[in-house]
Amino acid sequence: MQLVLSLMPGIDLLGMAFKREGFAVVQGGDVIFGGDVREEHYPPGRFDGVISGPPCQAFSEVTEINKGRMAPRDNLIPEFERCVGEVQPDWFVMENVRRAPLPRVDGYDVADYLLNARWFGSPQKRIRRFSFGSHEGRRLAIEPSLLRPAFVARTVLASDGKRNGKGGCRHGKQNALERQKHTFEEACRYQGLPDNFIETGGHTRVFTKEGRWLLIGNGVPLPMGRAIARAVKEATEANVKG
Repeated sequence: MQLVLSLMPGIDLLGMAFKREGFAVVQGGDVIFGGDVREEHYPPGRFDGVISGPPCQAFSEVTEINKGRMAPRDNLIPEFERCVGEVQPDWFVMENVRRAPLPRVDGYDVADYLLNARWFGSPQKRIRRFSFGSHEGRRLAIEPSLLRPAFVARTVLASDGKRNGKGGCRHGKQNALERQKHTFEEACRYQGLPDNFIETGGHTRVFTKEGRWLLIGNGVPLPMGRAIARAVKEATEANVKG
């Protein structure tokens, strides 16, 4: 069994996906629980892989960040690169939006994959870039789902908790699909989770309504994450330590 470090995990849907595909996952600290990746250090040679979805706001197309309002310190991809350099795993996976730069770590060859959640059974058109790094330049054979949903839903966003009462978003003009409202239960479903995911996890007593949307909207759809995890296992199982 491969041991994986999950950095900046949030609610860690990516880590959940890897667990369900047979990996052992150790979570790093996260800001929502008082952690800070900039203060974290990990020993080398202990983890087979490192996974993470650093905050995407610095590269998002739907926020005001692109107007230069984000401080450089809020781009945490360099911290991901630093941690990978310290840990020296056999491989790493980074998830982010399409405009995010690829991670660069000395000694690793990186391949990137632009994927749509609809290819893995979700009705939402959610485009994400996955970067896979390894010493040997290995590549992933990612298998899409055989079934595709018949309808298209608007993308689940972390900012949906701030949407106004008329169903519009606070990001300027949207098309008809983007103006469609969905419930929080539907959002969970579109991310591959049970409708009552937050309640069964006991998070209703901890997070506000806006906070719950942040948890779900920032996560990797579970079916997409599992497809990545399966591809990683196939590409790396011959190199499992011990």
